Amino acid sequence: MHPAARRRLRNPLSFAGVATLLSGHESAVGRRARHPVLVLLRHVDLALIGSAVALGLIGVVMVYSASREEYGHYYLTRQLVWVALGIVIMFVVMFIDYRRFRQVGYIIYGLVVASLLGVFVIGHSAEGAERWYQFGPLQLQPSEFAAIGLIIALATYSSRRKGVLEFREMIAILVLAGVPMVLVYRQPDLGTTIILGVTLTAMLVAAGVRVRYLLLLAVMVVGGFFLAIHLHLLKQYQLQRLTSFLHQGQDTQSANYDLSQSTGAIASGRFWGTGVFKGTATNLGYVPNQLTDFIFSAVGEQLGFVGSAVVIGLFGIIGLRTLRAAQTARDSFGRMVCAGALAFLAFSVFENIGMTIGITPITGIPLPFISYGGSASFAFFATVGLVANVERRRAGRK
Repeated sequence: MHPAARRRLRNPLSFAGVATLLSGHESAVGRRARHPVLVLLRHVDLALIGSAVALGLIGVVMVYSASREEYGHYYLTRQLVWVALGIVIMFVVMFIDYRRFRQVGYIIYGLVVASLLGVFVIGHSAEGAERWYQFGPLQLQPSEFAAIGLIIALATYSSRRKGVLEFREMIAILVLAGVPMVLVYRQPDLGTTIILGVTLTAMLVAAGVRVRYLLLLAVMVVGGFFLAIHLHLLKQYQLQRLTSFLHQGQDTQSANYDLSQSTGAIASGRFWGTGVFKGTATNLGYVPNQLTDFIFSAVGEQLGFVGSAVVIGLFGIIGLRTLRAAQTARDSFGRMVCAGALAFLAFSVFENIGMTIGITPITGIPLPFISYGGSASFAFFATVGLVANVERRRAGRK
């Protein structure tokens, strides 16, 4: 140290001594702030990321609890891998400037459409549904990624238009959305088709489509639904699943069997729940599809009202942070991406929990971050990564 500086430090109460001490402290803080890890994590929305990770870990526990009696550690190990890979994907997506996705938006859309087409040729099927590609132990279901491809494509198209979107531009958006929706429906996967439709509607509203065009679209959807019933485009089992919740007290051994078992399991949890690994209905496999579509029945039975409220609260945090990101995004592309992500996540949660307690139709939609499955985990974590990306770039430019 320079002799003059050493003399000033001997009297730390002097102005020069205090200045020397502070400059040394600021240098240390500056060095820490420039640490590569801290630079990467700066402006990260910890509430958003933390809630997604917490839900993923809860999902691992619930999947294991609902499967260990019959399958041991098999599903636990796989779900741990899916969640870990999903978190990695989330961070990768978060740290790539989201504006780059706009540059390749149509390429991503094309890859999604190609994968949906390819599943009819080289995909694997079960019970008449052609839905996935098999890569060793990994099954990739392209329909799970259709929403992400649609969100990016519609955000790309809308952000390149100025002002209010006119009728011909709305038609172009409907065509863009219609291609993956038809392909997903043909698998058949009615639940994901409905999610794509809800996501499309939310993005049309966010894009500023005129109200009269939205009303016209609503009339077309209602008319198309009744036309599909009349022309038998909707299969009987699909129509039955969509309407069975309206008469829950009937057919509890056939059409409403899944719903009856699910609501019974949730009701048995009461306020505090039966305890983790202590749910009779879910541990012994009484609830059909309890690892995927009806995983919330395990939450309700074992964690009770309190645990269910915590899970829904975590979803609420993700929804609020996504809404905030949409409201504060610095460009229309970021705003549109967040609007689509909010619709995709919020409707998936509402529909899945709703069908397990009997307030919405049974459509086979997974519960984000909690249901078993690799493709769904990857898609939902990637969606959160996109939202965190928009928020991080906005905060970093303040």
